[in-house]
Amino acid sequence: MTADPLARLEELERQADLGGGQARIDKQHEAGKLTARERIAALLDEGSFVELDRFVTHRCADFGMQEQKILGDGVVTGHGTIEGRTVCVFAQDFTVFGGSLSGAYASKICKVMDLAMKIGCPVIGLNDSGGARIQEGVESLAGYADIFTRNVLSSGVVPQISAILGPCAGGAVYSPAITDFILMVEGTSYMFITGPEVIKTVTHEEVTKEALGGARSHASRSGVAHFAEADELACLQRIRELVGFMPANNAEDPPLRASADPVDRADAALDTLVPLDANKPYDMKQLVVGVVDDGHFVEVHKDFAKNIICGLARLGGRPVGIVANQPKHLAGCLDIDASIKAARFVRFCDCFNIPLVTFVDVPGFLPGTTQEFGGIIKHGAKLLYAFTEATVPKVTVITRKAYGGAYDVMASKHIRADINFAFPAAEIAVMGPDGAVNIIYKGQLDKITDEQARAEARTRFIQEYRDNFANPYKAASLGYLDEIIRPRETRAALVRSLKVLANKRQTNPPRKHGNIPL
Repeated sequence: MTADPLARLEELERQADLGGGQARIDKQHEAGKLTARERIAALLDEGSFVELDRFVTHRCADFGMQEQKILGDGVVTGHGTIEGRTVCVFAQDFTVFGGSLSGAYASKICKVMDLAMKIGCPVIGLNDSGGARIQEGVESLAGYADIFTRNVLSSGVVPQISAILGPCAGGAVYSPAITDFILMVEGTSYMFITGPEVIKTVTHEEVTKEALGGARSHASRSGVAHFAEADELACLQRIRELVGFMPANNAEDPPLRASADPVDRADAALDTLVPLDANKPYDMKQLVVGVVDDGHFVEVHKDFAKNIICGLARLGGRPVGIVANQPKHLAGCLDIDASIKAARFVRFCDCFNIPLVTFVDVPGFLPGTTQEFGGIIKHGAKLLYAFTEATVPKVTVITRKAYGGAYDVMASKHIRADINFAFPAAEIAVMGPDGAVNIIYKGQLDKITDEQARAEARTRFIQEYRDNFANPYKAASLGYLDEIIRPRETRAALVRSLKVLANKRQTNPPRKHGNIPL
């Protein structure tokens, strides 16, 4: 031991910074991955990171582990800033025992999560771990459960973001699953409960790690990942961007950001975006990008359930959550995946005081036995529940179709939306004119024996129905719409509405919690 205390401190700090050693750091780089400390440096503002528990080591004395103690024990924890705003962070270090979790390692993560709850700031987890440290047995499993408990108790109180930057398997996947957003990196990260080898043994299925739990699979098929990024630096930059839309905690409002984009900017191109032909598709993203500040829209779950769009943007400098039907996919119908995707996003926005803007063009719920047997009733009800429960400002724009129960579900006035608009060509009815005529006028049509005469009568009945019901004026006359606007005026109308609603206060009845249809 050196006699100089400062020299000893510096030596221990150097050892801690090396983690599992230079050889393992080099191997990490060869795999196309950054080290835990490099990730933190790329994520946080330069020079802002303050490390905690740098000298913690594991407590295991079995299997010769007492001879293998490394400072920090495989996870780097602490706090820093993103654009000047405080966040807590932990980064698993794959160079130390493959990033495997020990009791001491779990305690470090729990400690920084507890700190985040005390001071009210986001928690960001950078995951790269081989799972539980087998040598520690149940102590490692207990450590996971301690982390899960904090994930649950922190949910809706402080934002939680998980980046999967390497393996994440078995029980380790449940902590990210509870957090608000999961980001993955193509080619280097994967998540699954049981790996390919176990699956082959039990079910005789052959599948690769990438196909089973890679970024693309989870971003497009399972919906587990909200973002799939090309590399780690892009992933870390995306986290910085997401944090910029969020408040530090549920007691604060999301941060305003000045924009040079005029709040009353009109876009004449929007007047012709929605086709007059009710069956012709168009890209709802063009409307979204056309009205938000500077055309900047961060889409969430971009490759999953493409018939609905969810994402974050700003209007007049205010962060907003956007939910929109996408007529380009499945005609914008609501199905199981779309309902789950949107319900989760709506609840996130409501947790953290982010206003909701909803664009509606929905012909109904997707029909079919696959949907019915899969539980579309239950899953569709999740979206209904989420929109109804939300107390943040809610502004809705019906761009074209709003049929049947899907009209109710998509943030209608009847489920407590605050301000509801419609474009002049909007159609609001129980069902489309073709189907309605088949029911309402069936008796009259059946009496007409001449085919041409029946076709002419049917065309006339469709037009009558369209004139009387398939337009926004009936709903407006009943007060279900607050205003019918020209598409070019959409941005100005939304910014104006959000400004009026900025001080909205609404509470739900006192209760322990509701029983959402899971």
